[in-house]
Amino acid sequence: MATLAMQERIETRLREALGAERLRVVNESHQHNVPANSETHWNVIIVAPTFEGKNGVERHRAVYGALSDELSGGIHALTLKALTPEEWETAGGEVANPAPPCLGGGRGK
Repeated sequence: MATLAMQERIETRLREALGAERLRVVNESHQHNVPANSETHWNVIIVAPTFEGKNGVERHRAVYGALSDELSGGIHALTLKALTPEEWETAGGEVANPAPPCLGGGRGK
């Protein structure tokens, strides 16, 4: 049985565990000092009602919990924005989630 690509695994876990209404998952590995075709650096925007009444730390913990297998076996970096549906609507559906610049595996300054 073939394994699912990391992006599909991330999307499936977040939809199932957190009831994501909106989800954007982007592989940003090519912007980092990793081998070609890596699936290690991800940028995620997730909108879910389960985040209502939770602060940023609690939201991130919920995402990390849903992705615990992936975080322990493949994901090296996760840039994350977790919003409620109301926050998404207030932002007009335009939400930026810029990743910090790559420092080349610690070699750059």
